[in-house]
Amino acid sequence: MKSQFLLDETITFLNHGSFGACPKPIFEEYLRLQLELEKEPVNFIQKKLPVYLIEAKKPLAKFIGCDAEDFFFTPNPTFAVNTIMRSLNLQPDDEILTTNHEYGAMDRTWSFYCKRSGVKYKRQEISLPIVSKAQLIEEFWKGYTSKTKVVFLNQISSATALIFPVKEICDKARQLGLITIVDGAHVPGHIDLNISELNPDFYTGTLHKWMLAPKGSSFLYVKKELQASIDPLVVSWGYESLAPSESQFLDYHEYQGTNDHSAYLCTPKVIAFLEENNWKEKSLACRKLVQGNYQRFCDLVGAQPICPINDEFLGQMASIPLKTNSSLELKELLYSKYKIQIPIMPLNGAIYMRYSMNVYNSQEDLELLYHAITAIIKTTNLILV
Repeated sequence: MKSQFLLDETITFLNHGSFGACPKPIFEEYLRLQLELEKEPVNFIQKKLPVYLIEAKKPLAKFIGCDAEDFFFTPNPTFAVNTIMRSLNLQPDDEILTTNHEYGAMDRTWSFYCKRSGVKYKRQEISLPIVSKAQLIEEFWKGYTSKTKVVFLNQISSATALIFPVKEICDKARQLGLITIVDGAHVPGHIDLNISELNPDFYTGTLHKWMLAPKGSSFLYVKKELQASIDPLVVSWGYESLAPSESQFLDYHEYQGTNDHSAYLCTPKVIAFLEENNWKEKSLACRKLVQGNYQRFCDLVGAQPICPINDEFLGQMASIPLKTNSSLELKELLYSKYKIQIPIMPLNGAIYMRYSMNVYNSQEDLELLYHAITAIIKTTNLILV
């Protein structure tokens, strides 16, 4: 499968989790759509685009387990969460309960909101190493108070690469009458997703990470009974439309000025590519590589795994705790000298090196990383064992 991707062959790419990687057939479809747009932009945007969007959303709705009229495309989950944030009607001293494992851009979004609203963003500590799902859930709900109004949770964390028990938390939050917002940036195409079964109020996920779509393709799902309460992040022609569709919700959020929707419109090709290449089977093989090497890397740097090594907590990524004098210098050394692209990320006072496995990766890639880390430990003081 490596030949199907456009990645630089001189680089060992262990960072699919950050921005994904797009296969050649999907990228060619992306360019074809852009060319079609440029050949006749007026006809494309005014007549073809509404039809193309419907055609793109139908297979995605089936893939993520919800109705096509209940979500719209966004460039990224940050855009999606900002849309939700701008429409929340919370009062001063209300609380948003989250974890201390959330993505930095989301923490910043909620910090912005709370500074202006007086709402409290409560980052409940989830201690490491994780012992069990029950322990994680128990720790999370220790942050609940009578002031809690919203639960915000990533389904797969970025820095720690952990899979969180979102369904169990959403189920209890619903019983407590709380609003649930799930950041599933790393989920579609990575682990099974059925939004109807999770039953959150809001769910956002990317297509350009593990689904392999071109960059800038994500979605925001909103439960039907809440759709009227969500204002568009950008007010444009869809607001009070002169030619309204059957859904004011989609009018408001799908038509927000001139934009290139080509990445969104590749979705049928994206899903066809995954199905044609037996993606679940290939994903499972990648997961086995991740889990099969995790203890070994932890042993190399003198660290303890941050969770049980199983499917409950680990997918196609794993994060290794490091003691380092300079995470930035270490990342640059791995890239410049060893030609390895891998993130070194800080979180809660700790540093994590996260490796991702996708179909273009192999055990050989992990051997290159292992030997590079071994050499760095022996020849520098960047990694403390």
